[in-house]
Amino acid sequence: MKGIELLLQRQSNPLLTSPMPTSEDVDKILAAAMRVPDHACLQPWHFTVVFNDGLQRLSDLFVASSDMAKANLDKISKMPFRAPMIIVISTKFVPHEKVPKQEQLIAAGCCAHAMQMAAFALGYGAMWRTGDLAYNPAVKQGLNIEVQDEIVGFLYLGTESRTLPLKPAKQVESKVSFWQ
Repeated sequence: MKGIELLLQRQSNPLLTSPMPTSEDVDKILAAAMRVPDHACLQPWHFTVVFNDGLQRLSDLFVASSDMAKANLDKISKMPFRAPMIIVISTKFVPHEKVPKQEQLIAAGCCAHAMQMAAFALGYGAMWRTGDLAYNPAVKQGLNIEVQDEIVGFLYLGTESRTLPLKPAKQVESKVSFWQ
């Protein structure tokens, strides 16, 4: 697949099942993240790869951290099992006089995007999710993410259980201006 085809045809797919990415493919997915733009080469990110028994541990963490109504705990407990692997992308902010936290957050977001694109290029499906639990201090603590850092997202990875029809391209005209 050519790069431009990847960029124009990639789409999220929440319908994920086994097999999950192989260890060799995980290495490639993580390597793609390490190639993102990174002002001052700070590498202000961290990745937590969750699979096998780790999915149950993440489920337990979500339930223990949840302040939602008890009726939602069953739904919350099933969230990690939407895919056979999840990569949690978080920031690891580095104090720097020329690189503000916002720029470092964007770099970590670029990591999530690069990993999703790499997964797609390798033939896997992926879904980048956030939600309330991404902003929950107890979830951050349970994942050993410092209080000042942020969870950028949960990247769900697996094999598409069903191929979705390609969504129509979004129109760009109202989102661009040209200065000449």
